[in-house]
Amino acid sequence: MDALLSNLASFYRSDAGKMTLVAAVAATATATSIYSYQAVSHRYAQASFRDEAKHHAAENHDSLQLASFGGELHNTKKPIVVSDEIISEQLSRNNLFFGAEGLAKIRNSFVIVVGAGGVGSWAVTMLVRSGVGKIRIIDFDQVTLSSLNRHAAATHDDVGSPKVIALQRFLARVAPWVEIDVRNDLFCKEDAASLLEPWQGTGQRPDYVIDAIDNIETKADLLAYCHQNDLKVMASMGASCKADPTRILIADIADTNEDPLSRATRRHLRQRGIYSGIDTVYSTEKAGFGKAALQPLDPEAFAQGHAQELGILPDFRARILPVMGTMPALFGLTLATHILTTLAEYPTDPVPAKSRQSVYERACLDVTHQLQRTQPDARSPLTPADAGFMIDEAAKGRSALPPFHTKNLKLTRWDPIEPLTHLNVVVVTKEELKKHEENVLRARKQPEEVYTEDELKAVAKFQQYREALDMWRN
Repeated sequence: MDALLSNLASFYRSDAGKMTLVAAVAATATATSIYSYQAVSHRYAQASFRDEAKHHAAENHDSLQLASFGGELHNTKKPIVVSDEIISEQLSRNNLFFGAEGLAKIRNSFVIVVGAGGVGSWAVTMLVRSGVGKIRIIDFDQVTLSSLNRHAAATHDDVGSPKVIALQRFLARVAPWVEIDVRNDLFCKEDAASLLEPWQGTGQRPDYVIDAIDNIETKADLLAYCHQNDLKVMASMGASCKADPTRILIADIADTNEDPLSRATRRHLRQRGIYSGIDTVYSTEKAGFGKAALQPLDPEAFAQGHAQELGILPDFRARILPVMGTMPALFGLTLATHILTTLAEYPTDPVPAKSRQSVYERACLDVTHQLQRTQPDARSPLTPADAGFMIDEAAKGRSALPPFHTKNLKLTRWDPIEPLTHLNVVVVTKEELKKHEENVLRARKQPEEVYTEDELKAVAKFQQYREALDMWRN
């Protein structure tokens, strides 16, 4: 060790050693200078960008105005000027995905989002992040503490502020060059023409309108106006009380038989002569035992006759629908994805919703024939939708009897004494149906006299889930 140190000392005292040491120090100093310069330049660029944003905000401070609901509306005539280099870098991944031509179509597009809650906030956020050039956000409501579990942008600081303003503030920090027009207004058919008007002074009509409204009458008014005025629109159906992301689908509203909000919306649209031609995102998930459900009214307010005062506005739902924050986000992201690919003309191959309507209709017909064998003029109260719920939701696509076969499923009356209703029907196979008719229905015996304890327990479990049909119907 001493010899090694002695040799090193001798080397550094020599001319060659001194030159080596000087070179090492110089290289270190050079590298440090380069890295320091890069760091300072980066911080300077960030500071300049922040100053630019603050300057823009100060310039536009005088342009704030109050909407009919008291919210501030930001003038969109002075978006922040950002260099093309910065924009190109921020949108570089989208450019790689959609191509230059596709991204250009997205950047030149104008999208209106009606409803800035859980669904709408996620949709508009991803549209802005993806490069849509002009956005109009319409919503009358304010941010509440209870809405923070699902809103894409709102924070505690935004509670009490209009949702459209919370979104605008957030999005200005994400893509400050995007033109955002906010309307703190309640959508109504009387104001539809002005709320959905072309972009300010350009005559550009919206390329897409997103319906993220949860009030049925207002939703139908928006969809009808868009349909009648050739505005491309896509609607979000109910995300409340849902928890299964694998059930989310895109389909024409005419094909959304499983969703209660879709069903109610279709009824309102039919009254306006509209039966199809509106794309929707919806879930096929059904209500069920142990799942979240519409909450009852406050008993005290109901007893005092003040139930109508619990809604945020007249004719708006007063009862609360539980919602898991991730599901509205998924609905909003699905809307944004579909619209972006459509705007960019990006090829997609959507999977059509599977229709088992013929299976359900046949099951209802079989039950009717079974009933008429003993009561010739009787009619079954079951609908194909009821049959679909019992076969695919309550029974999970299999017989209610062990060993739970999945082929040739039928519906049968269970108790021969009780009347035929959805509460007295069980899913069985074709062979099980024959045995049940012979041993129970024709023999007028109780099921307890024919089936084993395990079989009766299995049917009882099926009946427990089947009772959720009442919830789904309502």
